[in-house]
Amino acid sequence: MMVKDQIGREIDIKKYPERIVSLVPSITELLVFLGLEENIVGVTKFCVHPEELLKTKTIIGGTKQINIDKIRTLQTDLIIGNKEENVREQIEILEKEFPVWMSDVNTYEDALQMIKSIGKITGTEDSAEYLVEDIENEFRWLKQQSTVLKNKRVLYLIWYNPYMAVANNTFIHSMIEKSGMKNVLENQTRYVEITIEDIKTLNPDLILLSSEPFPFKEKHRKELEEALEGKFEILFVDGELFSWYGVRMLLLPNYLLRLEMKM
Repeated sequence: MMVKDQIGREIDIKKYPERIVSLVPSITELLVFLGLEENIVGVTKFCVHPEELLKTKTIIGGTKQINIDKIRTLQTDLIIGNKEENVREQIEILEKEFPVWMSDVNTYEDALQMIKSIGKITGTEDSAEYLVEDIENEFRWLKQQSTVLKNKRVLYLIWYNPYMAVANNTFIHSMIEKSGMKNVLENQTRYVEITIEDIKTLNPDLILLSSEPFPFKEKHRKELEEALEGKFEILFVDGELFSWYGVRMLLLPNYLLRLEMKM
């Protein structure tokens, strides 16, 4: 069948794939959830969920350092990548030899469409549809139950020295907004370098320190709190739940309600 991926390319997938290489950690987890663990033959070293997968599958490098020769040995009939996470030049080499379906996820809606599309090309449409329904139900439930975080103006930090924060046109921003909070950098794009003075000017109700890509620890929170003279509430958050599009979207609403209980 001819299908379009999320960057508009047409891919000829002649049959449901039996040997899949996933170049995207969150999509690897999604494939397992859809019942395709036995079909996965290659993953990146960052495909850490489910944990045991790295022991049973061929590791083909990192998301941005793919070992193309190793992929060639796997006789794959489908490669799944991502526009942001993978390197364009490497994808262009692979697509000359294999069917390569590319995801491009910047919003909550993009993520749901990605799940449905992967269900379609892998013969797991029913499971994918059920997952999408469950995710939508969880966020509807969050909207009904959330009181503390609702409409909070938040600054979401992903990097230290320099501080980098999430702005608009990112999946994390979309998840912040979908969760009922407001991103203080909604009028800027992608990832923004900011200073302590910038934070004071932005005056967020809440500063969120992500666990990835930079693993913020208590010492970083104390340093930031001191620099900001203790005037802002600062919380640690699980970065995977905000940035892994797919199965982890199911977990974020309940996580946020538990976070509210600590505030």
